[in-house]
Amino acid sequence: MKNIIIIFTCSLLLLGCNSFEKQDDTSSIEEWQQLFNGKNMEGWTPKLAGYKVGDNFNNTFRVTDGNLQANYSEYDTFRNEFGHLFHEDKFSHYRLRAEYRAVGKQANGGEGWAVANNGLMLHCQSPESMTLNQGFPMSIEFQLLGGNGKDKRPTGNLCTPGCHVTLNGEFFEPHCVNSNSKTFHGEQWVTAEAIVFGDSIIHHVIEGDTVMTYYKPVVGGNLEGLDTLKFPAGKRMMDGYISIQAESQGFDFRKIEVLNLCGCMDKKAKNYKAYFVCSESKSCVYK
Repeated sequence: MKNIIIIFTCSLLLLGCNSFEKQDDTSSIEEWQQLFNGKNMEGWTPKLAGYKVGDNFNNTFRVTDGNLQANYSEYDTFRNEFGHLFHEDKFSHYRLRAEYRAVGKQANGGEGWAVANNGLMLHCQSPESMTLNQGFPMSIEFQLLGGNGKDKRPTGNLCTPGCHVTLNGEFFEPHCVNSNSKTFHGEQWVTAEAIVFGDSIIHHVIEGDTVMTYYKPVVGGNLEGLDTLKFPAGKRMMDGYISIQAESQGFDFRKIEVLNLCGCMDKKAKNYKAYFVCSESKSCVYK
């Protein structure tokens, strides 16, 4: 009987220890980084065509009522001041998630294609590397479109300013291609997610549905203003910056967050994460 009690007690202790270990294991807890803090544009830099880096012409990008905005209330006429707002951090393997909506009317002078149009620009060149009058950064555009209230207009599309990808097994050179997403009319909020694995695979996800997948992005095509000495055709796009657009249409972003998939992949380290897919051994912490 005594032996049975001892064995039973040890079993309880083992179960308790195992239970404690499971509760203490944080390696699968996702650590999302809020790129937009909900208060101001800290960590973000504007670049508008015709203006120097950091010059936020006509207060185009601003934070109002907790939303990061592309806003045209101070414009009389839009004159091709295409703008992008860049986050300061660079990423290669990551999940980017944003909640967005198109708002109000398009600014006078805007192009027809720019109605209810914005984008999450992935693997961007830096704003400092853009030439003064360059309207669009070399990047992969996860296009965000709002509906017009009646026609089919998918969102989560792909556009390729200064790059090419492999789509459906073929080298894809046209500028834009539609996804298979639903249309979202009016000023409703939509959740978009990009899942990016360096220069290998990129997925577009809208409201939880994968609406497009493509592969192997490389620099290429004719992008007006791009310094081709710095960005030669055929160069693999392995990483880059993230930006949002201003193309003459008011847009709100109430959340922009990223889950970095690069980090310490040594299970013995304190900062090991089970979801990492890209190893950065120098980042490992053991004490």
